Amino acid sequence: MNFSRLSRRNLLGTGFLGSLLGLTATHASTALAASETQSGAMHHDKHAMGAMMTVGEVDNARNGFDPHAMLTDWERGTTSVGADGRVTREFEVTAEDKEIEIAPGIFFPAWTYNGRVPGPTLRATEGERLRIIFRNHGSMPHTMHFHGIHGASMDGVSGAGEISPGEEFVYEFDARPFGCHLYHCHSIPLKRHLHKGLYGAFIIDPDPERHPEAVDSARSRLLGTPENAHWQELLMVMNGFDTNFDEENEVYAVNTVAHAYSKKPIVIERDRPIRIYLVNITEFDPINSFHIHGNFFDYYDHGTTLEPTSRIIDTVMLCQAQRGIIEMSFKDFEPGLYMFHAHQAEFVELGWMSHFEVRA
Repeated sequence: MNFSRLSRRNLLGTGFLGSLLGLTATHASTALAASETQSGAMHHDKHAMGAMMTVGEVDNARNGFDPHAMLTDWERGTTSVGADGRVTREFEVTAEDKEIEIAPGIFFPAWTYNGRVPGPTLRATEGERLRIIFRNHGSMPHTMHFHGIHGASMDGVSGAGEISPGEEFVYEFDARPFGCHLYHCHSIPLKRHLHKGLYGAFIIDPDPERHPEAVDSARSRLLGTPENAHWQELLMVMNGFDTNFDEENEVYAVNTVAHAYSKKPIVIERDRPIRIYLVNITEFDPINSFHIHGNFFDYYDHGTTLEPTSRIIDTVMLCQAQRGIIEMSFKDFEPGLYMFHAHQAEFVELGWMSHFEVRA
């Protein structure tokens, strides 16, 4: 068979998809199920999506990261206070090459920040001085380009923060504007550095003192306040993986591991509201999307406003690097499993399907 002429699109729904992934992924020992017989053998998993579900479990310990822990794993760095009372928040980030498991038995030769994909979720407060010490322990030149406001010398592009293997660079700028942002490598070829895994979320909480007109909303987003503790906050980075390097993704996910939140749903307390920091960094597809079953949400495009930019919607589409904040509630809802997923069926079948388990 001429595998060079096959793609994920003309193999969907056939028994060849799992075989192709197994042949093209390093050390692959299992693959995506492609028949109801296979999915039925998954110990009758009540979360299985008919004929399309990965079989087996990813070794999170081997990966060095857990997609469930990533949901709430905020990297706060270390802080110091200057003579003027201003806070400087410092982070340390290292680029390194690392093989990761993205679906059971399917390994991907990733380029990572701090050994994980996505990289650490850097979280700061509006107005702080940020210092990011970036070291390159990888095999290629890399950068950190932040979607925020900063000077040209801090842009994380060639000539302004790109470093070769073994080198170090310090990015320094003010944390603004508040919102849900991201960072990623901007070395050339950009599509290669992105799809290999060099990206992460960058959240700037609003400073309530700067927003007297919406102080309650600002305090609800500021990590560490009682108002914020009432919320169930989650980080979700929508990504994809081209396992055979044909510039088409064979695996899709939220936070890297296919079907992670279907096999083990995200537990939600019914009476506490949910806030999702949503980022799309999928390469090779023009859009990705988020859709919730049985509910609606408010959406804050880029998270840079304290009032929703869209109200009472159940689906949002994002191009690459677009991001925002979703707020919703299951208060007084029937307990149970509520699906959320991309509303491109192909993405669902290849890994981007998830569940909330709402508990009273």
